[in-house]
Amino acid sequence: MNFKKILNVLSTSLFIFILIFSAAFILILQNTPAIAAQETNYEIEVLSLAGGDYGYPSPYAHYPRGPGGYKRNLIFDSLLERGEKGLIPWLAKDYEVRNNGKEYLFTLNEGVKWHDGKDFTAADVKFSFEYGLEHPLVWSDLTKDDLKKIEIIAENKVLITVNEANASLLYAIGNQRIIPQHIWQKVEFPKEYTKADAVVGTGPYCLSDYNKEHGSYKFEAFSNFWGPKAKVKTIKFIPVSEEILAFEKGEIDLIDVSPDLLARYQNDPQFKVVQKPAFWGYRLIFNLENVKELESKKLRQAINYAIDKQELINKIERGAAKLPSAGIIPPDSTYYNPQVKKYNYNPEKTKELINETGFKKLNFNLKIANRTVRMAELIKEQLAEVGIQIKLISSDTKTQDSRINQNNYQLAITGHGGWGGEPDYLIARFGGTKFFADKISSSAAVGYQNDQLANLLVKQSSEFEPKKRQKILAEIQSILAEELPEIPLYFRAPYSVYRPANYNNWMFMYDHHSLEHGKLSYLNY
Repeated sequence: MNFKKILNVLSTSLFIFILIFSAAFILILQNTPAIAAQETNYEIEVLSLAGGDYGYPSPYAHYPRGPGGYKRNLIFDSLLERGEKGLIPWLAKDYEVRNNGKEYLFTLNEGVKWHDGKDFTAADVKFSFEYGLEHPLVWSDLTKDDLKKIEIIAENKVLITVNEANASLLYAIGNQRIIPQHIWQKVEFPKEYTKADAVVGTGPYCLSDYNKEHGSYKFEAFSNFWGPKAKVKTIKFIPVSEEILAFEKGEIDLIDVSPDLLARYQNDPQFKVVQKPAFWGYRLIFNLENVKELESKKLRQAINYAIDKQELINKIERGAAKLPSAGIIPPDSTYYNPQVKKYNYNPEKTKELINETGFKKLNFNLKIANRTVRMAELIKEQLAEVGIQIKLISSDTKTQDSRINQNNYQLAITGHGGWGGEPDYLIARFGGTKFFADKISSSAAVGYQNDQLANLLVKQSSEFEPKKRQKILAEIQSILAEELPEIPLYFRAPYSVYRPANYNNWMFMYDHHSLEHGKLSYLNY
């Protein structure tokens, strides 16, 4: 072969290579989520927040605690969104509750795109609910018993018919994440699906990086987002060993601080201090199924009188918390009943009640997460003063959650948010398996069943008139305060600090405690 022929062969090979490479490159672009457009103006290029691993932020793979779900929400939208004062239209630009609460008609926004460029349609909404009933999301308040049918009645209209009218269903339906049919219809085991397209949503941000080992996340603004423009181009959740030090170095943009550190920020105009609503609480839970003594209401009441909750608040939270209600619903909630039975610290009352039970020797294991060791030590000391001996067993948070989920405890302390939400969560915690087997939470009051309470929980769900529902909820709280299937310990109300000159768009959701969890905090809404 002469030189000219060799040159021709090489030229042809190079041309074919370029064609193949170009086609592959175009295919990659077509299947890669679009991110921030160059022409978009942002208030801030990068916003950095403290990290930590909460799982891959797909609707099926994130860790069930709050920070995992709220990262997911940056990617995935719902029909309605939680604003500062209540639910607001989102993927649905309008909605109507019809037929005495049996039907919900949603009119969808048009021109909405998935992150991979495909059109969002009513079929995606129908699919999301049907697939979600067969394969429940990590966060979902819906079950198969709730929804009767989902119909597409026009190109941009979806009609959802429920089996029974329920005052909390608008929240549950409106908050369900909508997922792309063209991706998930092929997925048989969604909890195990963690490919790149598992995080394709319609939301304002795309996941551009996740490192499980470091607990870091990076989200980039989606250039074709249908809704309010992003104020932040890039949101980073980064690992930090000491949050206050990282904040003062400018490495992160928002922190929570205890009251003893407030003075250093309150008197400096470059900082803004905001106290959080008290919707994040700790509770002492009882295993009534496996521990016979705890079946005694008098013993549960005795334990409550023996716990000095104000001491816990003063020593653990430096005062930045609120005393709880034995009726469960927190004082900051619009559903709160202030007239329920009170359990002020009274060790003498504890001893009196224990004598009435006839129990001579009381010893319990108390399982806790490492972060609650100090609290548990105080409770152990307080209970020892009235003759109740406690053995502490500590572990990391994930192990503790697993123990509770598996009913592997006698007493346990758990802490979480969500106390300010729709009061139907009371069903999941206290409804009992007799009536609500499919709705019971993994951290419910194990072994507790009260038929009167269960009937009232059903009644409040079907009452749409606010004053009548409030009256039923007040009675429910009175029963819970008397029965004490669990003991609320306190509700955290810490302070958040940030630099307004750097970013000043933070806002709370109406029923939630964290500025960084609401997607509206990052949008021009």
